[in-house]
Amino acid sequence: MKMQLSTLALVLTMALSGCATQPSSSTSATAQPAVASTPSTDIVKRSLAEGLYEMALSPTGDALYVASAEGFKDVQGGMVYKLDPATLKTLGATHTDLKNFAMQITPDGKTLYVTNSLDGGISAINTADGKVKARLLFSERNEKGLPYGARQILLHGDTLYVGAVADPALIWVVDANTLKLKTRIKNTGKWMTGLHYSDQTGRLYAANGSGEILVINPRNNRVEQRWKPLGEKPALLLNLAEDADTGRLFVTDNSKAKTTLVLDIHTGKVIKQLDVGDSLSVLFNPKRHEIYISQRDSGKVLSLDATRYTVKKSWDLPPHPNSLTLSADGQTLFVTVKQPFNKDHSTKGPDSVVRLDLTH
Repeated sequence: MKMQLSTLALVLTMALSGCATQPSSSTSATAQPAVASTPSTDIVKRSLAEGLYEMALSPTGDALYVASAEGFKDVQGGMVYKLDPATLKTLGATHTDLKNFAMQITPDGKTLYVTNSLDGGISAINTADGKVKARLLFSERNEKGLPYGARQILLHGDTLYVGAVADPALIWVVDANTLKLKTRIKNTGKWMTGLHYSDQTGRLYAANGSGEILVINPRNNRVEQRWKPLGEKPALLLNLAEDADTGRLFVTDNSKAKTTLVLDIHTGKVIKQLDVGDSLSVLFNPKRHEIYISQRDSGKVLSLDATRYTVKKSWDLPPHPNSLTLSADGQTLFVTVKQPFNKDHSTKGPDSVVRLDLTH
């Protein structure tokens, strides 16, 4: 277990996790500190379990699924929790023999896909009965004989794209209906992290630990462009979100540059660099024209005006806000909040799920 944990330290410390105005051409930061904390009446918080990572809302909005790896010390397997989005009370739970990290849900809400990062695989879960109905374990091994970490997972049509935390990295391309491996996208740099598909451009965007954004054609799975927005500066690009109306791609870096980049999704040009502090998960909300950023180190979640890039609100959610999920109507934001690890891989308490009402 110790070797596995050291291999996937990157996975455990990073987020698992997506305007009518024209963006500014300036590359300098303009974000301002929040003037006040958000009132506590806006927040519903529940301590749930160890090892919480990504979330997914059912298409009908009546269930919030939370992927859990559970404990990393003397605990085998994981859980997928089904919560009431309004109250965060438990509606159901699936016990799994492998640990769960990233998550996607089908448009019909019938299937959840989760990554089993420590074992280098993915599982499909039937939401009707909570049973694991299919699984794929990838064959790749690193120099220590351990599986490549399956980090982020993206569902596009009938295809799953799964990023491998490895050096060199790759992207597994999987049939979502059969969970059969279709092909591999290789030469993707070091540590494949964020994945995003743009309906506007018809392209897949992939972030990596080499400071690159890869532009991939999903029709032939070829890398068409490689952007390096920070040049030769050290960067571990992480999570991605898009404003489709203005063609902006938001990219976080919580390790090296500790910033959020705003890129032109067509050219990769840097429109703005937001120096709001450490940046982990990022979401764009077209309904409210806001950008949300979780700050693991600072223990905050920020809401930014998507035109001026100024901070509108700041929620204190210590110790470590992690993944973000937005309701379909754009009025509720869900956050997983993690506890720090002890030296023996235990944690100082259960992780939490937080519901933020954005209307106040």
